[in-house]
Amino acid sequence: MTQLYNKVALIGLGLIAGSMAKAMRRAGLAGEIVGHARSAETRKTALEIGLVDAVFDTAAEAVKDADLVVLCVPVGVMGSIAQEIAPHLAQDATVSDVGSVKKAIIDAVQPHMPDHVHFIPAHPLAGTEHSGPHAGFADLFNNRWCLFTPLPETDRAYVDRLKQLWSEMGANVEEMDAEHHDLVLAVTSHTPHLIAYTMVGVADDLQRVANKEVIDFSAAGFRDFTRIAASDPTMWRDVFLNNKEATLEILGRFTEELFDLQRAIRRGDGEQLFDHFTRTRAIRRSIIDAGQDTNAPNFGRYPKEGD
Repeated sequence: MTQLYNKVALIGLGLIAGSMAKAMRRAGLAGEIVGHARSAETRKTALEIGLVDAVFDTAAEAVKDADLVVLCVPVGVMGSIAQEIAPHLAQDATVSDVGSVKKAIIDAVQPHMPDHVHFIPAHPLAGTEHSGPHAGFADLFNNRWCLFTPLPETDRAYVDRLKQLWSEMGANVEEMDAEHHDLVLAVTSHTPHLIAYTMVGVADDLQRVANKEVIDFSAAGFRDFTRIAASDPTMWRDVFLNNKEATLEILGRFTEELFDLQRAIRRGDGEQLFDHFTRTRAIRRSIIDAGQDTNAPNFGRYPKEGD
């Protein structure tokens, strides 16, 4: 076990921060882990369950003497948090984040960073629909990707140390520029979430199907949509507002494909439908082959006791 940081400050104590804390403890990567959350109840819970060694009422207090600060808060408040902590950051501290968009976060955070710290944006592609200090678990990042979008002028030694931290927590690491990251995530995460929210909303609004029928007779596809649509509303509101251009571009492409399939169904063009489904099925196989999901029966869901 290699301790990489003496003191890590986690700003925000939800799923990602909690999982980081547990993964760092498991691998002995941090000497001390402290945290801050806006909610007094969250701070109390995080301390009671041993998620962190200490909690602080303000982010400014939490970052004092920390050699790694990780912003685990919604994208919309990243800038204000950065402004609050800036005067209190230690010499040569690394400041990072776990936000789902990168260009907007760089624009919001970087102007507040003092010259004596190293701001390294990052994004772990891992999560569940659950939130709060109880939601974290040490294996969350295992064989998942953490994408880095470091600024060109950043000292590579600090980037490499942060990449080692994520690797030791179980993640695969990759670098790309911020705008490309935001486009990739618009395809793989942001637009699919928007579609899931929309489909669940359609079911809720459809007067000819009773809510009880939607719930009782949920097939696997709709059930998966509801899992995605159960994600944190604040986080996803901020994601869409801060990755507007890329999301709208991919949503436009999706709409064109949807209209094309609509026409094929209306025309009874089975060949077009079959070809489309065959092509997209291959992507699912590639995801399984890459180890990013399982081909277990029922997608790895285990039946409840008595089923």
